[in-house]
Amino acid sequence: MAPASARDRIETGQIGRCLFTRGQRARRGSRVTAMTAFISHTSFDSRDAYAQSVFWGGVLGFAGDPDHFDEPGDEECMIFSADGAQRLLFIEVPDVKQVKNRLHLDLMPGEGTRDEELERLLKLGARSVDDRRKPDGTGWVVLADPEGNEFCILRSDAERAAD
Repeated sequence: MAPASARDRIETGQIGRCLFTRGQRARRGSRVTAMTAFISHTSFDSRDAYAQSVFWGGVLGFAGDPDHFDEPGDEECMIFSADGAQRLLFIEVPDVKQVKNRLHLDLMPGEGTRDEELERLLKLGARSVDDRRKPDGTGWVVLADPEGNEFCILRSDAERAAD
């Protein structure tokens, strides 16, 4: 039998929420002693930076910079989590997405269930690409944003804990 994937281990509760802070290593809980980098923001190439920032802002509950209002036609639009710790930057590029993403986001509902969050995301403009839900309630759904970038919606912590 093939080893379970990381996503499957998350789904079955073998891997919980990440409780490590910057400066800690996930392996064996040892501290990182060497200099490390951290992610400043995640950048997405897009045909319409403003539209993508509005879509993803709705998905994640992020907002634009209150000191710099993004507008339609802006070549770069950044959105921020409420605490400012997470940032997504959308950069306009002339070409359209042509192949499968090499990187994508796996999302979990902050409240409610995976299926409730799926309904909300579809209403925001996402489209379903691949339904990987299983009869026992585990699994996820692969979605695409309005420009075709794939992302997944997983079960919530509460759903996994109920198993």
